[in-house]
Amino acid sequence: MGKILPILMAFVGVGAGVGAGVMLKPDPVEQSDTADCTTPESNEGHTTPPPAVDEQGQELTPEYVKMNNQFVIPVLKDGNMAALVVLSISLEVTPGGKEATFQREPKLRDAFNQVLFDHANSGGFDGVFTNSNKMVVLRDSLYEVAQKVAGPVVQDILINNIIRQDIQG
Repeated sequence: MGKILPILMAFVGVGAGVGAGVMLKPDPVEQSDTADCTTPESNEGHTTPPPAVDEQGQELTPEYVKMNNQFVIPVLKDGNMAALVVLSISLEVTPGGKEATFQREPKLRDAFNQVLFDHANSGGFDGVFTNSNKMVVLRDSLYEVAQKVAGPVVQDILINNIIRQDIQG
């Protein structure tokens, strides 16, 4: 009897969880031909503008700006350097916005460094730093500062490479 009771409770718990999931499931959203396609949404917390189109209505492909050098961010623990994080970042920009973005690169690098240092100081690079929640927070912060520096020409932030090297000491 002592072994049956925990098994019975597990089945009751699973059944209650499944029942709650079925009851709380959202209603399906119907797609219509008259849906507003001018406000696409991103899963990353910010909305991206609609794709640019030319005079013939053809969608223009965005351009990508790779930041020239990697970002090297120290991770401090108790006042000592515990690790180094190295990132490569690219920006997705509107068609024709590549040159203007390159002209603002020094200011963008400075702003990105500040965001990355703040992220490191708040523990963003501790533990499982590639967790999707931490990466979304980082990417959204970088996107927000890129919008302030370069304007609406920046459509998205791409973190191409990220590595953390712990320092033994």
